[in-house]
Amino acid sequence: MKKIMVDAGHGPNTAGKRSPDGTLREFMFNAGVANKLEKLLSTEGYSVIFSHDKSRDVGLSERISLANTLEVDAFVSIHANAFGNTWKEAHGIETYTCLQPSETSVKMAICVQQALLLRTGGKNRGVKKGDFAVLRETKMPAILVECGFMTNIKEAKLLKSSAYQHQCAQAITFGLLCSLK
Repeated sequence: MKKIMVDAGHGPNTAGKRSPDGTLREFMFNAGVANKLEKLLSTEGYSVIFSHDKSRDVGLSERISLANTLEVDAFVSIHANAFGNTWKEAHGIETYTCLQPSETSVKMAICVQQALLLRTGGKNRGVKKGDFAVLRETKMPAILVECGFMTNIKEAKLLKSSAYQHQCAQAITFGLLCSLK
């Protein structure tokens, strides 16, 4: 059975990770998608392990160490983007790999990005490379998804929606299933 680590990026108390009006904390969105993703992947026969904890902020090194120690088959970090801390026009979806990704990481990123665009109708901000610790220091194929901007009024409303969270979870599931065959 393949093991996938699902990371609801940041934590419930991480400072600054919220919409400009304070009605959305990023972790609320991330954890909502993570919970739905766990249910969907489990029905497909995957073992899902969370790297986050809903009651405390889990540090990056702890998340990375857990993934590497458990030797999971893939690592997926879920996020909501932000551009500053006031309402802005920036919007859309993007998926990241590390700076020197494996073939599987690239395939995962492309498949998940395409699935997210098709399922949500969001703007394509592309598959990108980033120097994020959870991508750089994990030893398995890993991606980080940004499912919309908390600093865009329209997308912030979507990010708060359980229906949109479910769409994102469905798309991520589909993308993972296509890339991890």
